Amino acid sequence: MKFTETYRHKGLRRQMVEALRERKVADEATLSAMLEVPRHLFFPDQAFLEKAYEDIAFRIGAGQTISHPSTVAYQTTLLQAKKGMKVLEIGTGSGYQCAVLLQLGLKVYSIERQHELFIRTRKLFESLALKPYTFFGDGYQGQPTFAPFDRILVTAGAPIVPPALLEQLVPGGRMVIPVGELDVQEMLVIDKDADGNLKQEIHGEFRFVPMLEEKNFGDGTGLIRRR
Repeated sequence: MKFTETYRHKGLRRQMVEALRERKVADEATLSAMLEVPRHLFFPDQAFLEKAYEDIAFRIGAGQTISHPSTVAYQTTLLQAKKGMKVLEIGTGSGYQCAVLLQLGLKVYSIERQHELFIRTRKLFESLALKPYTFFGDGYQGQPTFAPFDRILVTAGAPIVPPALLEQLVPGGRMVIPVGELDVQEMLVIDKDADGNLKQEIHGEFRFVPMLEEKNFGDGTGLIRRR
């Protein structure tokens, strides 16, 4: 696969980051990481590369989208991850969010439910010399083999907070997850204290594609926002 990075791409990326800075949706560490990651390389259709640095979502196949840059910036900032932390990402998708996390110096474990995207994005990571741990599987189950995780980031709309993910969060850890059963989800930040107690905060409304599952999970967490 051939990739190009032109001065125009770099200029558009700087403009994108400046626009995000003006909107105050992200911290400087996140903006610096996004300045280094060429978003256009994560677009499956090379005919739309000029759209890569607009604040829009874009279809990437298999019914999925690459998120708005502002959403990536906001979720990454909410994560409050520090270099060297283990991060579980639910929904690899195009790989762009994962690449931003890697640029921040995080150790990323990423799960994708759509096999088409899993194969395509894994090849893309190899082409770009990026080295996350990637898995094809059910995001609701997380990745217990490599748990616990310092941070968990969910990039699809979930009807509930999956209990398995809460279990895989280290004491002192944080999860960022959009939750809701309708088209609009509430962005939840869930912190687990040293004793395993959970605290949640709502950080606005967003629109994500649904998080896919193989089976239904019961509630039982007290952290579900239903309408």
